[in-house]
Amino acid sequence: MKVHPQALCESDRVGEGTRVWAFAHILPGAHIGRDCNICDGVFIENEVSIGDRVTIKCGVQIWDGINLEDDVFIGPNATFCNDPFPRSKQPPARFPRTHVKRGASIGANATILSGLTIGEGAMVGAGAVVTRSVPPHAIVRGNPARIAGYIDDHPADHSGSVDDLHTEAVRVRGVELIHLTRVADMRGSLSAAEFDELPFVPRRSFVVFEVPSAEIRGEHAHRECHQLLSCVHGNVSVMVDDGRNRQTFRLDRPELALHIQPRVWASQYRYSTDAVLMVLASHRYDPDDYIRDYEQFRQVLKQQ
Repeated sequence: MKVHPQALCESDRVGEGTRVWAFAHILPGAHIGRDCNICDGVFIENEVSIGDRVTIKCGVQIWDGINLEDDVFIGPNATFCNDPFPRSKQPPARFPRTHVKRGASIGANATILSGLTIGEGAMVGAGAVVTRSVPPHAIVRGNPARIAGYIDDHPADHSGSVDDLHTEAVRVRGVELIHLTRVADMRGSLSAAEFDELPFVPRRSFVVFEVPSAEIRGEHAHRECHQLLSCVHGNVSVMVDDGRNRQTFRLDRPELALHIQPRVWASQYRYSTDAVLMVLASHRYDPDDYIRDYEQFRQVLKQQ
């Protein structure tokens, strides 16, 4: 550990190779891992856990109740809150827990409200005001912060003709783009499919609509259930993740459907105001078939 002569490190739980620069102040109860970089003017309170290889840039305060996992980056002057209803000299009995998961980055001047989770590998844009938890690998920006995309995904280009989409590369295991029949004449257009031509026989259907553009739906995988998604009106982005590869598809026409097999993580976001998403499922509704935690999803894949 290297501590600058003008820094104050009161904790004896600081890992090997960590550097603490000028005017930083670390209180006795803080726990800091190895090879971290604590820059000038950083303040770290007692009830704080910081993992290995974390970088905290200048002007950041890490308050009680905040946990930063390994390889997190905190940009200059990023602000954490730890009390949703602060009063002078009236601290809560227990501070809400804020978790920044492994490999996440928070941009300069971003504000993170209390009790939230910033998911693994997520990216919070500079100046964003984060008022709700951020999914793993999501990119959020703005005030309030909204999902703008996902890290390391490969957006599918649907700007060409339907024929062009037949050659589009799908990089996520267990995912398939399906092009349903489209018939158009002067009376209007029709999109159709024979059930025995689908990759599974549907046993359930549901429709998602009137979703505010700020909202994200899905955020889960299934153990056994297959799903077929088609946006019959408007458009919506669908992110799929097989644990190694991640890709986003824009469903923007009724004849374009996305088949998602079991054990593929999926989220839908950036709904247009008029979006109507139809979902066909291979199984009846079973809450035990859902995997709603990303870490649990990764464990299920490892067990395979």
